[in-house]
Amino acid sequence: MQTEGEVEEPSAERAGLVVHQVTLSERGPFVAPRCSCGWYGPARRSRPLARDEAAAHETTPPDG
Repeated sequence: MQTEGEVEEPSAERAGLVVHQVTLSERGPFVAPRCSCGWYGPARRSRPLARDEAAAHETTPPDG
């Protein structure tokens, strides 16, 4: 809803953009990132590395 003087930002879904929701799943000593868009990263023993790769994916623009 808009009030006078405000500009409504379009939601990502209305703008046709891909919304990335990355989760980290543990498999024994490994952590693997997976995204709602279908992307997945390699399983890593290093949790910080897996988190960094997931964060980098979330900031990548969609292909188009």
